[in-house]
Amino acid sequence: MKELVEYIARSIVTIPESVVVSEEVEGGVTYLKLQVAVEDRGRVIGKQGRIAQAMRALLKVAAVREGTRVELKIE
Repeated sequence: MKELVEYIARSIVTIPESVVVSEEVEGGVTYLKLQVAVEDRGRVIGKQGRIAQAMRALLKVAAVREGTRVELKIE
């Protein structure tokens, strides 16, 4: 799932080298932390958070298929 977030983020941002996705597992929940360049934060979040919501929805679908729980945090 880390690869999915990284792929989506790299295709959206203007500086794909700055995309960093880290993964932490805590209490049965996988937390994915997405870090991008300051200039690209708005692109990843989108108007009214629509792109971020769409990324979270895709992650939840992938997580259900694998039988896990995933949370996305954009830093």
